Amino acid sequence: MIHILESFFMLMATGMAFYYRGSDIFPLLISFGIIFTSGLIMFFAGRNAREYHTGRHEGLIVVVLTWVLLSIFGMMPYYIGGHIDNITDAFFETMSGFTTTGSTILTDIEALPKGILFWRSLTQWQGGIGIIVFMVVAITPILGGTASHIFDAESTGITHEHFLPRVTQVAKRLFGIYLALTLILIVLLWIGPMDFYDALNHALTTISTGGYSTKNASIAYWGDAYTEYVICIFMCLGATNITLFYFLIKGKPKKMLQDEELHWFYSFVLIATAIVTIWLLVQHDETSFEKAFRESAFQVVTLITTTGYQTVDFSAWGSFFTIIALTLMTVCGCAGSTSGGLKVGRFVILIKNTLNEFKKQTHPNAVLPVRVSGQVISAEIVHRVLTFTFIYVGLIAVGCAILLINGLEFDEAIGSAVSATGNVGLSLGSFVDGNYAEMTKVSKWTLSFLMLTGRLEIFTVLTLLLPGFWKQ
Repeated sequence: MIHILESFFMLMATGMAFYYRGSDIFPLLISFGIIFTSGLIMFFAGRNAREYHTGRHEGLIVVVLTWVLLSIFGMMPYYIGGHIDNITDAFFETMSGFTTTGSTILTDIEALPKGILFWRSLTQWQGGIGIIVFMVVAITPILGGTASHIFDAESTGITHEHFLPRVTQVAKRLFGIYLALTLILIVLLWIGPMDFYDALNHALTTISTGGYSTKNASIAYWGDAYTEYVICIFMCLGATNITLFYFLIKGKPKKMLQDEELHWFYSFVLIATAIVTIWLLVQHDETSFEKAFRESAFQVVTLITTTGYQTVDFSAWGSFFTIIALTLMTVCGCAGSTSGGLKVGRFVILIKNTLNEFKKQTHPNAVLPVRVSGQVISAEIVHRVLTFTFIYVGLIAVGCAILLINGLEFDEAIGSAVSATGNVGLSLGSFVDGNYAEMTKVSKWTLSFLMLTGRLEIFTVLTLLLPGFWKQ
């Protein structure tokens, strides 16, 4: 069913190719036929699956297989159309799209037909809220109890707040909010210097914090303050826990106003923007305060929200900004948002738990629970956060080591590993713009694995690699 539904997104891209009479009509149409047919074959092969008991094991398998298979089928328009001439690069580009990483191997984006570029943007829009959220609404009657398991396995964050009794209701509300934000952004961008096609594509990749652009120069192509401020605001909205918008719409603004993770997130944005603005004015002789502020705000937001747009080459800002960039690329946005990374919520728990450990040095018998937004965080969740962080850092270290073995400089290796695991897109060194065309095949497959693992919150993917998982 997931393949059948996905084929209609491919058909939308085919329709765009027909409208612009591009050379990509047949590659997209052939790809649509293949993915639709494969979906039918799998559907009939597994039509009796509802008779079997399904649970958390099946939920994890469904999620990982969905992302891997759709990345394989999703790369076909690039490969069949000859726009990407090898499977490694085609898979990398598609995985980067679905995981909303935004890294690319394309050196001339503007040379691609409009249907292909629209498909590229659609992969990020789906990946932003999660492929499964799209599908849960349609396939819950078939999956039964498994729907909740696959929803939890894909959703980002520390806990998954089911603010309505049924997971189908939750998915519908989240999708509705996501769609509404996208439509609003399309209109706002269209009002500016973008035409409708560019506004559509950038709305899809902004609200999903993905970062794919239709231009080689990314957002810098327009050089327009209005466009940059609008995109900056919506990148922040994309990195905000989407359930908070639901409570806001339902007349419960206190839920958003009192959310401590949200306070920390916007504090990070404001403080980092202020520091970088002062840095540019003092150390880089920037004469215009507005320009320094706009450039600082945009780069800070695009990094912390893991979007990956770019208006300037921030590698020229020196090592001081590199440290800030790495910090932002690691912490990233809020739990339950479209952004990747460690998440601000986990970072807050780590900080508060660390402070409690210092207090226990002088008050060893004190009971000091970790509180976030006035709620006590259970020891189990704190332990899970500590474990997640340990594995997250370890995964980056292993990825960095593999990239170093494959000939990258240290700043390039650490930047690329952090970027892929956090689904950031932008990197450091010669890959600062997130273009990995010159990397070796081994490095690209390594980054593809890191992108998938990071997007699915690590445990979902790595659990499947444990031998014990497959035992009865």
